[in-house]
Amino acid sequence: MPATSLDSPSGRAFVWPVRVYWEDTDAGGIVYYANYLKFMERARTEWLRALGCDQALMRVRDRVQLVVARASVEFRRPARLDDRLEVDVRILKLRRASVELAQHLRSASREPLCHARIRVGCVDMETFRPRGIPNSLLQELELEH
Repeated sequence: MPATSLDSPSGRAFVWPVRVYWEDTDAGGIVYYANYLKFMERARTEWLRALGCDQALMRVRDRVQLVVARASVEFRRPARLDDRLEVDVRILKLRRASVELAQHLRSASREPLCHARIRVGCVDMETFRPRGIPNSLLQELELEH
């Protein structure tokens, strides 16, 4: 399943497909709660790639990296082995050195399983203090917002 973009009343969303493997589940055969955050991380990484952001290059060229500063997650229903899931990424708030995102994880039938608000900050590689998002990425984020 390729990534897609959806337009909705609450803004544009990037959607990334995920399949649940054995390694994602606990002894009960359901997705272990921490793995939802991994699925969301993958979706954010692919979203940035789709925007033309090369995070490895940004680390070398701009000496900054993106880090999760805050995560609030609500779990609604479990995902199980072999399930096909969709994880979306949508900008809620864009600031000079951070971006707040909404992420939803749904079953292939679009049933809501989990949602989160994630704040990603841009930090200096040496000091890990906040630093402005590089202009090239900031412009792409503004277009998405």
